[in-house]
Amino acid sequence: MKAEDILHKHNLVRTSCRQSIIDTIVNSGFAISEEEIKQRIDSTYDRTTFYRSFKTLIENGIIHKIVVDNQLVKYALSENKPISKNHVHFYCNQCGIVECLPGAEIKLPQLPNGYQQVEAELIIKGLCIKCNNQD
Repeated sequence: MKAEDILHKHNLVRTSCRQSIIDTIVNSGFAISEEEIKQRIDSTYDRTTFYRSFKTLIENGIIHKIVVDNQLVKYALSENKPISKNHVHFYCNQCGIVECLPGAEIKLPQLPNGYQQVEAELIIKGLCIKCNNQD
């Protein structure tokens, strides 16, 4: 799906900044950091425009945040894969890619009375296919 189609589906105005952010994530092939996105798109967008566009895409569920650890946060497109509020990500310890694993499920624990689960996220760390096959 193209960026303009995604924005239209969410009833959002297509701006060049929003489109650039979506295209950058799509073209990367895997989750990337906010800094990587900023570096890859034109510097024609001022800081305020970039952050407003970025926030709008998150709030509308077009992209989602993946917190790998205290110092590493990446973003991925939510549109092309059915992403539930309980999903799994994979982080490669060697090359640093982060991928959503839409087919993997999280077995949720029984919560104590009075608690309400909103979402669950699991990060599996290891070696991706490419790094695991290196000799």
